[in-house]
Amino acid sequence: MSLTDKNIREKKFHNKLQSSSKGRFENIFYKAIGHAWLDYYDNLNFLSKNSDILDYGCGIGPTIEKVINFRPKKITGIDISDISINKAKEKFKNSNIKIELLVDNCEKTKFANSQFDLVYGLGILHHLEFSKCIDEISRILKTNGSLLFIEPLGTNPIINLYRFFTPSSRSKDEHPLTIKDFNLIKEKFKSVNIKYYGFMTLVFFPFYKSTNSRFFKALIKFDQILFKLKFFRLFAWSVLITAKKG
Repeated sequence: MSLTDKNIREKKFHNKLQSSSKGRFENIFYKAIGHAWLDYYDNLNFLSKNSDILDYGCGIGPTIEKVINFRPKKITGIDISDISINKAKEKFKNSNIKIELLVDNCEKTKFANSQFDLVYGLGILHHLEFSKCIDEISRILKTNGSLLFIEPLGTNPIINLYRFFTPSSRSKDEHPLTIKDFNLIKEKFKSVNIKYYGFMTLVFFPFYKSTNSRFFKALIKFDQILFKLKFFRLFAWSVLITAKKG
C-alpha cells in the first residue's frame, strides 16, 4: 500500500484515536446534527439492498453495524488505520452477512474498476486529498452507482475559529468542504444533491436535551427554511451529499 506523507499522518492520528479510551470532547455537539444521521441511514437503507457496497473509511465499523440490517449482497470496509480494522474484524467475526475488512488507502484502493453499487462514508472525505478521492470513487463505482457521504463544512467563520484554537482535536491535514469541492463533485457525477444541517440547531445547542424535543424539531424546520438561501448555507456545520455516477 503506497502512502503519502499526509496519508501517514492520518494513519498515525487515527491509530492513536482508536487506542485511546477517551472520546473526543466535540462528540457532545453531534446531537445538533442528529437528524443528518437519520437521513443518512434512510438513504443507506434504500441503496444497500442486494448491493455490493463499500464503507469508505469504515473505522471500527459503526455504520456497518446498522447496514447489516439493510440486506446488502456484500459489505466491504476499508480504513487506513490497522487498529480500526482489527477492532472491526473482531466485532463482526460472527456475522451472518458477508463482510470483508481491509487496511487500504482510500485515495488509491486495490479494487477493480466498476466494482461497487454504492460507496458511502461518514466524515472521511475531508481527511483526504479530495480530488483523488472523487476520482477513485468514480473509478470503482458501477455506472449509475451511488455516492453517499456526510461531511463537515469549512465555511462557517465561528466554527473555523473554534477549529483554529483546538488543533489537537483533529488531524493536521483536515479539510472541511467548501464550494470548490462541491463543484468538483458536480463535474464528476450526476444527480448531485447537497443537504445542509446545523445552524440554528447548533446555535441553540444548550437549550434542548433531546433530539426528540419539539424545540429541536422546530429548529430543524427553521434551518431548512434558512438554507433555501445560499447565504445561510455558509453557516451550516455539515452536509449530506448524494450523487450518481453517469
